[in-house]
Parts: sequence; structure tokens; C-alpha cells
Amino acid sequence: MKKILLITLGGTISAQGHNRLDLKDYTSGLLQGEFYLENIPELKEIAEIKVLQVDNVSSTQIKGTHWIKLKNDMEYYLNEKGLDGAVITHGTNTLEETAYFLHLTINSSKPIVLVGSQRPYTAISSDAQLNLINAVRVAVHPDSYGKGVLVAFNNKIHSAREVTKTDTYDVNGFQSGIFGCLGYIDAAHEIIYYREPSRRHTINSEFSRIPINSLPNVEIVYSYAGSNGNLINYIVESNQYHGIVIAGTGAGRFSKDEEEALRNAVEKGIHVVRSSRVGNGRVIDIKPYDRLKAISGDNLNPQKARILLLLSLLLYSDRESIQNVFHHY
Repeated sequence: MKKILLITLGGTISAQGHNRLDLKDYTSGLLQGEFYLENIPELKEIAEIKVLQVDNVSSTQIKGTHWIKLKNDMEYYLNEKGLDGAVITHGTNTLEETAYFLHLTINSSKPIVLVGSQRPYTAISSDAQLNLINAVRVAVHPDSYGKGVLVAFNNKIHSAREVTKTDTYDVNGFQSGIFGCLGYIDAAHEIIYYREPSRRHTINSEFSRIPINSLPNVEIVYSYAGSNGNLINYIVESNQYHGIVIAGTGAGRFSKDEEEALRNAVEKGIHVVRSSRVGNGRVIDIKPYDRLKAISGDNLNPQKARILLLLSLLLYSDRESIQNVFHHY
């Protein structure tokens, strides 16, 4: 029987409602990690599980310090203590961001699976129990090795790079855009993969081979009709930020006022990444923005482009090198 590290962070999967029909006013972080093992005996039939309670909060409270601790804890248990994989219970709101950070930084090829739920543990028809069982099934499966960090949700297996939350409450709340999920956990409890991640991750990532003690400040600015650039100017004048990701309209575009503000940011040494608020498609270099010298964010959504930029800034200070990172991750 394989040994799996179960790291618990809180979120809806750890929540209790006022009654079984409470799907919105529940309180996250009330259930501890050991509770899952006692309340879901099937988990012990799948793996020998060690519980590590890192925190018990809503995912809206997750910070870079959580990410760094998760990386260090998992590398210790997977690489030094010899555990076979890890499952992380996490709130759904920022689950994809934690998953992508770990996807880029974990120095291990062993399966790492993030999981949450859209309904609290105590709700009628909660997805918490089955999602957690399926996550452990994915973590122990031999075909899960070498695929980077995975997200198991609603019987689907997603890559951390593509997956994003697409619905506020529906149990099918995570999707992987036009590329789709990597595989499924089917009704016979079989793990079936149909594709693999092609971009660099985990042991093939340069970010998994460096010590990470703190992270640069990178902000996201959302573009819209009539945006004036004042927020960008404030970020520049604050002297607190190393990068800006612009969630542009369409193919990473923005207003003339924003363009002027971003040009000022670049002149002050702040790296700017163009991404899109659309949800699908690549953001590429276009001639109208040549003078801006911004970095094209490829098909990463703004929140993931932010993570890749802040990690890039740990190693590089020139636009060309950072742009090359976005071409390969």
C-alpha cells in the first residue's frame, strides 16, 4: 500500500453549514485533517495516509507564504521521507493558483493532487467525500507520475497549468479550456489518462532548483471600456511592485491611457505582461505595442501569468529572458 501525505488547508471541503441545505452561509475550516480519515474509511483502503494540517482557512486567505511552506513540506516528505505522493485539500477560489505555483516549483516527479469541493462537507449531495477519495486514487496511480501537479475534481483530472474555476457553485466548477482535462476517474474507479502536459514543470522546471524564501510583488490590473490608467500610475508611484500583469481586452489590448501608464511603468523598471480577460486563446506580440516592450503572456490567464512572472523575477531582470520563460512554461 502506497504512503500518501494528506495536507489540509481548509476551504469548503472542510466546511460545516447550519443545516444540510446550507450551500452558501457555511463556515470553512471547521474540519481537521484527521476527521477525513475517521469519517471516510474508504481512504484507508486506498493508501496509508499521513495527515499534515498546514492551515484551516478559506482559500481567499492563501498567500505566498502558504505556497512556500507547501513546497518545502512536500519536498521534505516526498524526497527525504520517501512518501509516494501528496494530496492537498484546498478552497476552490484560489486552488488553481496554488496548484500552478507548485507545478512550477516542486522538485519531485511524484504525484501531487489538489482537491476541494463546491459544497460544504455537511451539505446534502456534497461533492467533498467523493472528490477526496478520487484525489487519493489519482495520487496512488502509477500513470500519475511525471505529469506535474494535478487537480482532481468532479471525476476529472486536470493539469495545474490549464485548469481554472469557471462556476461559483456548480459541482462541475473546474474546466481546462479548449484543451480539456488530462483524464478521468470513471464509474469503475479506474484512472484513465488521454494526454500529458507538454510545457515544462516540476523536476524539469528551473524554478524547482532554486531556494525560494520570498516572492516579488506583482499586481494584476483589469482593463475595461473607458479605463484611465490611474491604477497603473498608482502602482508605479508606490515603488512597491516589480511587475504588472494587465488583464487586457480581447487579445491582450487596453486603452490609450493604460498604454501610456504602462509605458511609464516599463521605463521605471517594472516588467509588464500582457494577458487576456477572455479566458481562451494566446496573447502574442502585435505591432501597435512594439514600443511598449511588454511580455506576451501566451494563453495563461492573468492570475497564472502573475505567478509565472513573479517566479521569473527571481532569476531574470531582462525582458528577453522572461519572455523566453513564457514560451516554455
